[in-house]
Amino acid sequence: MTYKIIKPLFPVLVVSLLIMQPKKLSAQIDEKNKIQSLLQLIDYAYVDTVDKKRVTDDAIRAILKDCDPHSAYIPAEDLKDVNEPLVGKFEGIGITFNVLNDTIMVTQTISGGPSEKVGIRAGDRIVKIEDSLVAGTKIKNSDVLKKLRGDKGTKVTVSIYRRGSNDLLEFTITRDKIPLFSVDAAYVAAPEIGYIKITRFADSTVDEFKEALKKLQDKGIKNLILDLQGNGGGYLERAIGLADEFLTDKKLVVYTKGRTAPKQESFATTTGGFEKGKLVVLIDELSASASEIVTGAVQD
Repeated sequence: MTYKIIKPLFPVLVVSLLIMQPKKLSAQIDEKNKIQSLLQLIDYAYVDTVDKKRVTDDAIRAILKDCDPHSAYIPAEDLKDVNEPLVGKFEGIGITFNVLNDTIMVTQTISGGPSEKVGIRAGDRIVKIEDSLVAGTKIKNSDVLKKLRGDKGTKVTVSIYRRGSNDLLEFTITRDKIPLFSVDAAYVAAPEIGYIKITRFADSTVDEFKEALKKLQDKGIKNLILDLQGNGGGYLERAIGLADEFLTDKKLVVYTKGRTAPKQESFATTTGGFEKGKLVVLIDELSASASEIVTGAVQD
């Protein structure tokens, strides 16, 4: 007779161990500590060695799938690379992205970058990179960065799913140095009317805006068009800082409140570069997060 040993799945493991040692183990497992208890059981009694970091990361991602679509898990080793479009410079294809439901979703194309030039849009979903399928493969942020980053002048081909298209769209992108400025344009649009376009809320956004505004005011503008179209957001603190440029002292900008966290309010201060004059804010369906905070505060 031939026997075949099959490694049990984790739920089977837990059940088997509880049957063997019901009193001792069941007392240790409660609702708050199930995952920790499971890892201890695996470490103590599982037949093979398990990569506990990978298992833990996978468990966290599975839990967050039941939360809202804007909640995502970013391991510590990936955080610097993910934040780079908001704090530094790099060479690549010029997008920001989230891995949502095991699919790479473009949240923003960087203005003037390689992806925008070939026609990639926010909301596009990357299905293939070169000939490799990357949707439904449990790809991590670090893996995406490794595949899309590269030296200036090198090329990468991506296959995109776009809502409304029956077939995948294929784009070949030439990597380049990515300009990471928040203020994409600033000029006198008409007599006494200035125009400033902000593409993201990064570390330098408020300082860039102040510099652009001062130059326009020196040219005699009294009214302003603030363009936040296509701006997918960024740092909350920079949204508060930008709103403060338009709102007078002690005006409420935004408040945050959690299910268990106390309400925290942020107010405008006495200093603001454009508290007088007419202001128009332009937004579209891609204006999100920090853009919505600024727009809502000004509107209120």
